[in-house]
Amino acid sequence: MTIPGRDVRAAFRLVGRSVRLPGGEGRSVRVGDVVLKPTGPDPEFAEWLGDIMASVVADGFRVARPLRATTGAWSHDGWTASHIVAGVEPDHAAAPRWGEIIAAGRAFHRALAHVPRPGFLDRRSDWWATGDRVAWQEQDPDLLPAVRAPYEALISLFGPKPQARPQLVHGDLTGNVLVAPGLAPAVIDFSPYWRPPAFGEAVVVADALIWHGAGPGLLHEAVSANGPDAVAYVARALVFRLVTTNERLRENPTERSRAAIAEIRRYEDTARLLAAIAPRPGG
Repeated sequence: MTIPGRDVRAAFRLVGRSVRLPGGEGRSVRVGDVVLKPTGPDPEFAEWLGDIMASVVADGFRVARPLRATTGAWSHDGWTASHIVAGVEPDHAAAPRWGEIIAAGRAFHRALAHVPRPGFLDRRSDWWATGDRVAWQEQDPDLLPAVRAPYEALISLFGPKPQARPQLVHGDLTGNVLVAPGLAPAVIDFSPYWRPPAFGEAVVVADALIWHGAGPGLLHEAVSANGPDAVAYVARALVFRLVTTNERLRENPTERSRAAIAEIRRYEDTARLLAAIAPRPGG
């Protein structure tokens, strides 16, 4: 991993050595109370994100406020900087906090409801963008044989396309909400998508079911809070994640292991769980 050089630290007025941070994609470093992250391939996104995170009104959540470089830009030589926020990712195995994550996301989405759709979303072509477009039937999937059965089971639960107003939503809240005693949850690593807010919440439920061993109780809570349409949103969220997995396995055939097979089976099991509580036509 590349470590930011002295010129990058100077551009953000940072003093001290760079220390790699664990977690995420392993690309972030800490200098004092500031985190430096690579901008990625789209510099427009880095500047847009800096404007958003600097101006968003935090009510019911916290965010990591960005630092401007001495040039006035939000990035310098391929790096961005932001203040560290206190908190840790919840240990859901010990004490699930899905409701708090969903509530934090809901507050975050309310604060972004006025922001117009950014043009860079149309240029995205990564695994996650593909998964999102397939989940909303804007792109046909290129599926591996092992993925077709759970995919077909899940899309059968979509129903009509939701008419809810789309807006900017965080599409990866699950591991990016930090909690700390006495503080509002911190929403970090904004992954923007242009979808109804209910989709961002559904991704949390889908992740909890697939990756964190959450039982049907969480799904029933989602239906109780959001009505029967919650099933269709969760089905789309599961397709979003399933197709992302499919893209990863297509590009990296060596990962097609027992673990990958077990992951796909979890999607099949969750599809059956969703089907069992889905509203019946005319019911």
